[in-house]
Amino acid sequence: MRLSSGGRIDRSRLVRFTFDGTEFTGHPGDTLASALLACGHREVARSIYRDRPRGVLTADCTEPNAFAQIGGDPMVAATTLPIHDGLDARSLAGVGRLTGAEAPECDRKYAHFDVAVVGGGPAGVATALAAGRGGARVLLVEQDDELGGDRAADWISRAVAELAELPETRVLRGATAIGHYDHGYLLVAQGTRMWHVRTTRLVLATGAHERPLVFAGNDRPGIMLASAVRTYLNRFAVLPGRDAVVATTEDSAYATATALAAAGCRVHAVVDTRPEPPRHLVDGARELGARVHTGAVAATTGEHLESVRLSTGEEIGCDLLAVGGGWSPVLHLFGGELRWNGSAFLPVHGTGPPVVGAAAGTFDLPGCLAEGVAAGIEAAREVGFPAEPPRLPDLPPEPVAAPRPQWLTPHGDWREHFVDLQRDATVADIRRAVGAGMRSVEHIKRYTTIGTGSDQGKTSSVNAIGVLAELLGNTPGDVGTTAARPPYVPVPAALWAGRERGALHDPVRTTPMHAQHVAAGAVFEDVGQWKRPRYYPLPGEDMAAAVHRECLAARTGVAAQDVSTLGRIEVVGPDAPEFLNRVYTGGFAKLAVGKGRYGIMCTTDGMVFDDGVALRLATDRYLVSTTTGGAAGVLDWLEEWLQTEWTDLDVTLTSVTEQWAAVAVSGPGSRDVVARLAPQLDVSAAEFGFLQLRETVLRNGIEARICRISFSGELAYEINVASWYGPALWDAVLETGATPYGTETMHVLRAEKGFVIVGQDTDGTVTPYDLGMDWAVSRRKDFFLGRRSFDRADTARADRKQLVGLLPEDPAELLPEGAHLVSEEGGPLGHVTSSYRSAILSRTFALALLSGGRERHGQVLDVPLGSRVVPVRVSEPVFYDPEGARRDGAR
Repeated sequence: MRLSSGGRIDRSRLVRFTFDGTEFTGHPGDTLASALLACGHREVARSIYRDRPRGVLTADCTEPNAFAQIGGDPMVAATTLPIHDGLDARSLAGVGRLTGAEAPECDRKYAHFDVAVVGGGPAGVATALAAGRGGARVLLVEQDDELGGDRAADWISRAVAELAELPETRVLRGATAIGHYDHGYLLVAQGTRMWHVRTTRLVLATGAHERPLVFAGNDRPGIMLASAVRTYLNRFAVLPGRDAVVATTEDSAYATATALAAAGCRVHAVVDTRPEPPRHLVDGARELGARVHTGAVAATTGEHLESVRLSTGEEIGCDLLAVGGGWSPVLHLFGGELRWNGSAFLPVHGTGPPVVGAAAGTFDLPGCLAEGVAAGIEAAREVGFPAEPPRLPDLPPEPVAAPRPQWLTPHGDWREHFVDLQRDATVADIRRAVGAGMRSVEHIKRYTTIGTGSDQGKTSSVNAIGVLAELLGNTPGDVGTTAARPPYVPVPAALWAGRERGALHDPVRTTPMHAQHVAAGAVFEDVGQWKRPRYYPLPGEDMAAAVHRECLAARTGVAAQDVSTLGRIEVVGPDAPEFLNRVYTGGFAKLAVGKGRYGIMCTTDGMVFDDGVALRLATDRYLVSTTTGGAAGVLDWLEEWLQTEWTDLDVTLTSVTEQWAAVAVSGPGSRDVVARLAPQLDVSAAEFGFLQLRETVLRNGIEARICRISFSGELAYEINVASWYGPALWDAVLETGATPYGTETMHVLRAEKGFVIVGQDTDGTVTPYDLGMDWAVSRRKDFFLGRRSFDRADTARADRKQLVGLLPEDPAELLPEGAHLVSEEGGPLGHVTSSYRSAILSRTFALALLSGGRERHGQVLDVPLGSRVVPVRVSEPVFYDPEGARRDGAR
């Protein structure tokens, strides 16, 4: 029922909403849970597996029962959902359902602070105020919309006002710190915004969650946490029942009895597990007209709560049972060691960030404020700011007596003693797990599913540990805890993505000549993040016809491709030759300036990682090329070795991919084309050999770097210019009559020559020897990455998968890539990696990785395709110009 006065809701306005099709009313400031309780609606859901009625248990994000589906949000806790006019909520039995509704637009925010304080209770407010007064940049994060709580309200109000005036302090309300990572990295979810925070010092004032009690029938509507009852009374002016019993293991629940009585509720009894509760608390309860029982609640009755049965056998009628099973510090961001103090797991000082207040096990208000101020002063000093401690209120001491946790209360069927309300998991489930031989709390969690719901065990984990410890004859400290994993509360995928979804899901990279490709009618494909022309169809051409025409142009005339997407990394420094010698399988230290060399990079297990050409620009400078999709991974790989293993090498790596535009000119006529484009350059075979580079000026005045590199097997050149000259270069090349070709033609041309593409013809289990590229592995070097792995017996096995060519017996049969090769007995032998139609061969062909492939040349194997089998003949992987004469211009 709604109290006639009090609370912090806006009574001047009425809000109408529906829940499960029934209309209710509330006020601005209400949550869905508080509004339903104010209307006397006690049952909010049915349990997920047992179909038992459930009511509101908590008043915050720890709620295990009251969930609703709201529009496109499949699952939200009713205790954290503000109501508004027109709200249409549907109850859920533990699991939400995706609706396909459009997710809201979400954003990212990046911020840097000297000190971040998580938790806006008294300790957190005191910490932020003490740290911010000296000028430090301070962030205070609070998941609620209110700061400070109900205690010391006047001081809190003044402190919050002062925080708002500090120019370098920011307060985030309605924000939850969901994860804490290395180097002061904090993720904070606030509505439709995800904050990415870097902080020099982090202080945790995250408070503590109250635990429920475990007894028979402890899941009935009408059973609520004692602290939640106080919240509904003080903040929402909602009285959840008229006849109450309070059951507790510690001091704080007595305040709930006092608040209930002040609101007009009849408090019949306070049940305390401690044999001798503090005398002043007992006297205060008796003044309210409540008897104090030392013992425990053993069971309850009714579909919705009607009475409680004590461990003494006495039964007391009531419609509200406020339970306080002790407090669990909120340490999801701590990351350090924990210790059991007899009633809770507390942080071990020095093993994680500073922790203050209830999160550190301090539950009296003067202690919380003092700890907060001390932590704020220390944090400010550590980041170089003077300390200006605020004046604390003059508060009387608040002695706190030791609690006495109660994990098991033997009564009735253990299947009625609920440990995890969201998962319908009980003491019987834990007993069954222990009976099966399980002892680890992590195993128990997975066997029983306790703590795996959306609340992540906020109200159940410690109780499960306590029950397990008692069954094993240990203490919770002996059992230990499960690992806390982010996020702390459920976070929509849209919030993680921000605006990176749909067309913005991944960056789109285009070359400087992209507009010209579009104008030419190119069909694009995604290669990594790049848009690359796949083929250039003329009117009436499909892909096969276009690729056939482009291939013939490259083999019989001249063709041009935009190769600006290839990764380029400058390797600079006096130790650059030694560095490349270590990362490539071949030798690069003695490479002459002005020349290049093809190289293979291997991982430490000897498997091919990437390939490309390295050009030596000067004695201390190389330009390394990588595959289009592998550029970022190669740079990361090289940086890892430089920064963690070879720190003595003086080398700098710089990605210059986007600083260059490049065009490959291929075909028998390419020498004539380049001679016209660069009239100052001697392009004769004698003066410009294979894998050499020249710097020149094109006839249009553009400075260029030209290399003799071929990925087609034909005479070819790669012309590189500054990226902003890319369109002019492309136009100049095409004006010579060169035919543009795309990636599909490039694949056909390179496969005809047996040239591999890393990631297509390799799969992370292939060595250079498997590819028949032992010529690229130096026999003179004592060391390079992967060198030792080549001496392993496994890498020398005769039955390793090796690169081979395949010629279907039917020259028109195009094998699907990925198709399997099988033996006569039907056993797997390998798979097809590349498969194309060849214009110059007038037939189809393929490359494959085949077990013992080099010994199978000439054999006919089967490729099963659905209901039929295609015979193929194994061949050398080089199908065209095996002598390599065409590379230098021989026709």
